[in-house]
Amino acid sequence: MTMEQGLTLRFKVTLDADKDLGFWTKCEGIGVEYELHEYKEGGQNAFVHRFPGRRKYQTVKLTRPLNKDSGRVAMLVSETAKPGIRPTGQITVLDAQGMEVASWTLDQVAIYKWTGPNLDVNGKDTALETLELVHNGFLG
Repeated sequence: MTMEQGLTLRFKVTLDADKDLGFWTKCEGIGVEYELHEYKEGGQNAFVHRFPGRRKYQTVKLTRPLNKDSGRVAMLVSETAKPGIRPTGQITVLDAQGMEVASWTLDQVAIYKWTGPNLDVNGKDTALETLELVHNGFLG
């Protein structure tokens, strides 16, 4: 991938394939971390045994400028506050031609936080919104 291609990437996000959250310009937190358990074996002073423990999936934070899909996300935040089955999420990376580059499927997604844009008619900053999702792992 050339540097030029990297600059034209965008991210499409859906929940349960029928709730389209639109395109996002920044995506952070696709990852997993393991608790680390250390075991100091008696008589073995050259190293410490390290074993992975419980998994912890990072919060996925999406950011974009305010657009026509922003109202839809605000409505979805209200809908997902109701109890029920947590949806599957899909983050798909697309190139400039709209072709899929990579994708991740997130299991049991919940909206953790939504921050609407700061609006200031005298400001020079772009009006951004952020959406943070928590999940229980990746599906194959």
